[in-house]
Amino acid sequence: MLAAAATLLALGAFSAQAATADDLARRLEPVGKVCVQGQACTGAVTESGASARAPDDVIANHCTACHSVGLLNAPKIGDAADWGKRAQEQGGLDGLLAKAITGVNAMPPKGACGDCSDDELKGAIEKMSGLK
Repeated sequence: MLAAAATLLALGAFSAQAATADDLARRLEPVGKVCVQGQACTGAVTESGASARAPDDVIANHCTACHSVGLLNAPKIGDAADWGKRAQEQGGLDGLLAKAITGVNAMPPKGACGDCSDDELKGAIEKMSGLK
């Protein structure tokens, strides 16, 4: 009986040590990455600490519910005329981005993508609107 308890204790200590080693390895990972403009930069990290998402991913996960059908007067994806009119009224692409960040009408701040960076939102707006 004593041998069984000692074996369980030893196994528990080994698994705790393994978990600690994994935690230590995660803590020692680099906290950032330097990217050079004009060169591919895979695995870059955004201000929020998450890997940068492609515009298509942001749109698919946070924008299509409203912008694919024009729900509550949201500009539809690919409707360049509507997006262009709104951009003209709001001060261009930066004005649209500012509205997306703070929310507008029924759209919540950041379009319900609270962890999206400004650059990720801007990329999604550019992709949906066709504006640059």
